[in-house]
Amino acid sequence: MNRNLLALTLVLATASAMAADSSPKDDVTSAAKALGDKPNYSWRTTVVVPDSDQFKPGPTDGKIEKDGFASITLAFGDNSTEVVKKGDKAAIKTADQDWQSLAELEGQEGFGRFFAAMVRNLKAPDAQAADLIAGAKEIKKDGDVYTTDLTEKGAKDLLAFRGFDATIANPSGSAKFWVKDGVLTKFEFKVKGTMSFGGNDMPVDRDTTTEIKDVGTTKVTVSDDAKKKI
Repeated sequence: MNRNLLALTLVLATASAMAADSSPKDDVTSAAKALGDKPNYSWRTTVVVPDSDQFKPGPTDGKIEKDGFASITLAFGDNSTEVVKKGDKAAIKTADQDWQSLAELEGQEGFGRFFAAMVRNLKAPDAQAADLIAGAKEIKKDGDVYTTDLTEKGAKDLLAFRGFDATIANPSGSAKFWVKDGVLTKFEFKVKGTMSFGGNDMPVDRDTTTEIKDVGTTKVTVSDDAKKKI
């Protein structure tokens, strides 16, 4: 056999073997990483809770540049809050206050401290998807959609609120991932459980969906006032 032909045959055989060894978990992991490797992208996250819940969060809209700034707008009823993050630093602008640093907000009592913890926990979708994958049981593929139940720890981590001493009981959840051309385009997770905080038991039932858009064409604009607080 011609040596070049033999070499080509070996390369194709190796590629086929590698493809055959790729699992649905590998596919989703690679898709999340591929999204994070893009120069920029935008997203929208929506949260659905039962009608009986008093607190109904609005949508979250975000833009991010690789190794740069992330600009996020959080809606709360008729008000919105702007957040700019870079690494573990952040600046926050509420409806009634100008830009503050994360440290300034953490130094406040009550809602300020609570909101600072929420901002610190904010992650870009590619990183959040990686966390979901880490907390998944067996991931199954159906076309471009990947589905899984979450482990007890995976569901508990999503229900817990870092920075606050809360106990989580009966955590459960599931997740879905949509992939196109090897890149994550959408993901959804549903979690249920009971959170005990300050002596009060609060049932939690959330359905969170994040859709990715404008990959490679997103532009992040950050004001000088915000940059001074980071």
